[in-house]
Amino acid sequence: GTLSSKVGTKFAYAGLSFDKLDAKADGTSVLETSLVPCPGCKMTFKANKGADLGLEYTAGKMTTTGSLDVLNMSKFSTSACIGVSPAINLGGDLSYNLSGDKAGLSSYNVGASYATGPVYASVTSSNKFGQFNVGVLYTVNKDLSLASSTTHSSSKACDVAAIGGSYSGLGSVGTIKAKVGSNGVTSACLVKEIAPKVSLTASGSISGTDTSTFKYGLGIAM
Repeated sequence: GTLSSKVGTKFAYAGLSFDKLDAKADGTSVLETSLVPCPGCKMTFKANKGADLGLEYTAGKMTTTGSLDVLNMSKFSTSACIGVSPAINLGGDLSYNLSGDKAGLSSYNVGASYATGPVYASVTSSNKFGQFNVGVLYTVNKDLSLASSTTHSSSKACDVAAIGGSYSGLGSVGTIKAKVGSNGVTSACLVKEIAPKVSLTASGSISGTDTSTFKYGLGIAM
């Protein structure tokens, strides 16, 4: 097997929130920051392999977002979501390439969600309406949740993308999460709070029964 690890933290200083600051074993890092200049408005900056400057604005039941690739100035993305009732949300997004041979509208999709009692369901489109994705979450009780994800397209009526669950009824042991994907990969993790605002995550995955594909990792978030 292989071991992967990372160390992360988050904090706020002088009105600027460092929402994610991760350092990985391979030398790469992830930075996510946010700033709220006025009520309902939030500015974000995310840096990983690229650098994106974002804006989120909420007014009443409607939320809009915008994101610009400020590293290469190559892409602009926007989205909007509105709550049409306490249980139903509708939304859409689009992306526009600003430069190169593929300049122009590159993607557009819509989505909807419905929540009632212990059931949450969502439907989203992808590939310019070429595929629809359906997600269902059922909360059995305060400790156990079950979820499924399926995709539907003209080439395949139904493909089970993943089935999983989360269980937190083990007390001091922590929360266990597991899923099985359509590619045959089984993944699981254990999340435990080892100190106030400090959590340790141990994870592992394996493809089928082939032990040579087993991977495991450890992560700490503060």
